Amino acid sequence: MTLPADQSALLTRIAEALERLSPVASTGTDWLAHPAYVWTGSTARWVERLDAPALSLLRGIDSQKERVVTNVERLAAGYAAHDMLLWGSRGMGKSALLRAAVCAADAAYPGGIALVQVAQDALSGVTDLFAALGKVKRSFLVFIDDLGFEEGDGSGPRVLRSWLEGGVEARPANVRLAVTSNRRAIVGRSMAEQDDPINPRDIVDERLALADRFGLSVGFHNCDQDAYLAIIGGYATEFGLEWEPSDALEWSRRRGARSGRVAWQYVNELAGRAGKAI
Repeated sequence: MTLPADQSALLTRIAEALERLSPVASTGTDWLAHPAYVWTGSTARWVERLDAPALSLLRGIDSQKERVVTNVERLAAGYAAHDMLLWGSRGMGKSALLRAAVCAADAAYPGGIALVQVAQDALSGVTDLFAALGKVKRSFLVFIDDLGFEEGDGSGPRVLRSWLEGGVEARPANVRLAVTSNRRAIVGRSMAEQDDPINPRDIVDERLALADRFGLSVGFHNCDQDAYLAIIGGYATEFGLEWEPSDALEWSRRRGARSGRVAWQYVNELAGRAGKAI
């Protein structure tokens, strides 16, 4: 039966409206195609090239580097690997080391691993991310940078514990977590519900309980003068830059700190003075 023109037009408009409300499902993310991704909380954005320094350029953190690189390589190979907490001083290469370790592991096991960075405001969607990654035949390092739970935030630490301890929302076998934080305990230094002066030991234990869920906890500390200069020397040799230790030390004094980040900023200054791009 042929509908009248006005009814046909009405049905067409209704169908178009419903299609706008319920668009055709996306084909989804190709989790095998790229070295890194950024998770927004509900969707993933792929990264064509993972930017990371060469491992040989990361100086002053040799012990930390060995442990992290070994663990990430195990994950890429499909072996048992730990969730990692990298904690400590700012600017000492925690995030750079993770990126560099993934690049090195991908070179050793091409296509075997990808980095997935999750912003702290996207943590609520990580369970959906785990569900997607668990279906993929590839290893993933889910990276949460500069994580810290403040006083009064009880849900965040509980969710993280669930991911680490094998609860119903735990990360799948091909996924491991890598978290960086400026403090070992991750949670705030003052948790009102635990501040009982009668039991100070309990307070300390509670603050460290979450950190203890990570199989690998690696501390990073401010570098001394020799380490700071060694970091600069490594970069300067790599990029063919001339430099003077006294000038490098004056730079750190003006910055009020010595760290890998400050060293890199000085090297960038050297390159600018020399008219070079790095």
